[in-house]
Amino acid sequence: MIRQTITTRQTPNKESQSMKIKAIIHEAEEGGYWAEVPSLPGCATQGETLEEIRKNIREAIEGYLSVNTPDNPIPKKAKAIEVAV
Repeated sequence: MIRQTITTRQTPNKESQSMKIKAIIHEAEEGGYWAEVPSLPGCATQGETLEEIRKNIREAIEGYLSVNTPDNPIPKKAKAIEVAV
């Protein structure tokens, strides 16, 4: 198991922001690797090499965090809250 800190950049409102998120990279039994982000339930990916898994997990994190964008707004009947931890 490899613990990896991934820095990802989000650009909501055209402002550059970055955050560090921990990902855990596992060796897959069938070869290659798979990775998960414990703080983002369901955020996981796989890759054949460490370089590929790092790229894929960054893309998975960015996709996970990009749910509420101008192109994909929160539905009117839903409520969004912000939580600081």
